Amino acid sequence: MNKSLETLLIVAFLAVILWNLGAGLYYMLVDKGTTKRTVNALTRRIALSVALILLVALAIYMGWITPHGVGRNPG
Repeated sequence: MNKSLETLLIVAFLAVILWNLGAGLYYMLVDKGTTKRTVNALTRRIALSVALILLVALAIYMGWITPHGVGRNPG
């Protein structure tokens, strides 16, 4: 997989996650608890977050991406 494509995919996931988080906040302020739009937006955010974590774990397992070891002891 191309490095820029990997980065674009992860950034796109994060952008959609943030969009749903913002939508949940907006619906919470506007709807005042009269609809389920807040719950739906936050449920989508959680599902996307879990999907992103699983996708990254799968990519590491398959060798498509490699962790760079931030915070590891060099010795």
